[in-house]
This record gives sequence, C-alpha cells and structure tokens, in this order.
Amino acid sequence: MNDRGFLLGSGVFVASFIIYLSFGAPHFITGRLVMFISIVLFSGILIYSTRKAQRGEDIFLRTIPGLKAVEEAVGRSTEMGKPVLFVPGISDMDQVETVAGVIVLGHVSKMTARYETPLNVPVSRAIVMKAAREACKESYLVEGRPDMFHEDMVHYVTDEQFAYAAGVNGIMVREKPAACVYMGKFYAESLILAETGNSIGAIQIAGTASQSQIPFFVTACDYTLIGEEFFAASAYLSDKPELVGAVKGQDMIKVIILFLIFSGVLLRMFFDLGYLNLNILDLLTVR
Repeated sequence: MNDRGFLLGSGVFVASFIIYLSFGAPHFITGRLVMFISIVLFSGILIYSTRKAQRGEDIFLRTIPGLKAVEEAVGRSTEMGKPVLFVPGISDMDQVETVAGVIVLGHVSKMTARYETPLNVPVSRAIVMKAAREACKESYLVEGRPDMFHEDMVHYVTDEQFAYAAGVNGIMVREKPAACVYMGKFYAESLILAETGNSIGAIQIAGTASQSQIPFFVTACDYTLIGEEFFAASAYLSDKPELVGAVKGQDMIKVIILFLIFSGVLLRMFFDLGYLNLNILDLLTVR
C-alpha cells in the first residue's frame, strides 16, 4: 500500500466511524470512546512513523554512549590480547530483557569476529545458550570468519543464581578479560559481577531494565544503558526501518501522553477552583 492508499483508507475509516456514530452507534460502548480514540490515534502514529522510516526519510535517534563504547571496549581487548566477556543475565528467553541482550550479543560478536578477539559468553539457561550460539554463529558468518566460531565460546554454567555469579567471577579472575558486557535481566548478583570486573580493571558496559539493579551498575560500571535505552539498542544497532520507526513513534506517543497528563491536571485544577464547569474525570471514567 502506497501513501495515497494509506491516507485514503484512513479517511474512509474515520468517515465510516462518524456515520456509525450519527446512527446512534449500536453495540458501541460510548463510555469507552476516549479509550477507542486513543488506541486508533496511537496506532496511526506508529504506522505513520514506520512508513516514514521505510520510505528512507531521515529519522534522528539520540546517540547512546554505552553502545558507542562497545567498539572501544572490543578494540581495547584486541590490543591487550585478552577476551571479551559477555553476560546475558540469569533469566530465560521469556524475558524481553534477555531477548534484547541476545540482540546486543549479535552486534558484539560481529566486532569480535572482525577484530579476531576471543569471546566468552557464560549462560545460565539452556534455551539462552542455544539462542546465543545461533546469534554468534550468524555474526561470524556475516563477517566472513566462520572458521573462528566455536560452540564453546557460549557455554552453560548453572541455573542457580549465586552459583552462576561465582562461576562467572571465577572466569573473570582467571582469564582477566579486558572488557565485560552485562546485557540482560539481573538480580542481586549484579553488584557481585560488576565489583569483580572493576577489581580486574576491565571496561564494563551494562544494560538492564531492572530498576533495583540500575544503581549498582551505574556505580561500578563505566557505561550503563538505563531502562528504555537498553530496549532501543536493538533498533539502534540493527538500523531496520520498522524498528527505528517504532522507536520514533513511541517517543511521539510519550510526548502526547505527557501533554495530556499536564493538560488534565490543569483542567481539573480549574474545575476545583470554579473557573470551569467541565470535569475532566467524567470524560476519562470508564463506565
């Protein structure tokens, strides 16, 4: 569907809905009209942003320092002749943070293949091990170095939380990697890993959406991807139009929501002070 067809379809949908409302809107819960309009509006913004990216138009994404530092960390490891340690967290593939971590692993493994740097990926889940191996294998194949890939670079340690942390710490102390990358779902073991990496003098880059663990990573690591920066990393690294457009659309939706919240607070305040007869809560209450 081209842009003209998209606009024509949108116009027909809006006109049809207006006609439907003019006939009394049978089978439509009018008390949820605001929710319906919000869903349609936000869906339209996402579709528009994705189509804009697919047309090749320039979409600005803010530079994420932590991702820029990954290449520097891999380069440092190459110069020192030491491996890169990548820790994808301790959760399974049913967690979106683990999926995002595996995507970043694909980017990191491309650089280790390009610079012929050893890569060590200890995991705590069997399914994560399989997914990580496939990501690394594809990256080495894309870089034209399939001979450098070996399955042992992604290896299973244990499912137990602190036993896994102890095993990874042992790898750090023995091999002394020059760069440690933590991308995934972390719990109490985050500070244990980060402090050990700091003690061996490694460049440390972390990324997680676990709010309780972000302070520890910020304290002990050189760079930290905080919250949505971590999820935007997949779009930032892949440069796929549908992902870049989705990130841009989500940012536009957040701006609209913030504006609506601020406007709602002002309208409610004016209503309480007696300057308005419109109660915004009557419009937003779902009946």
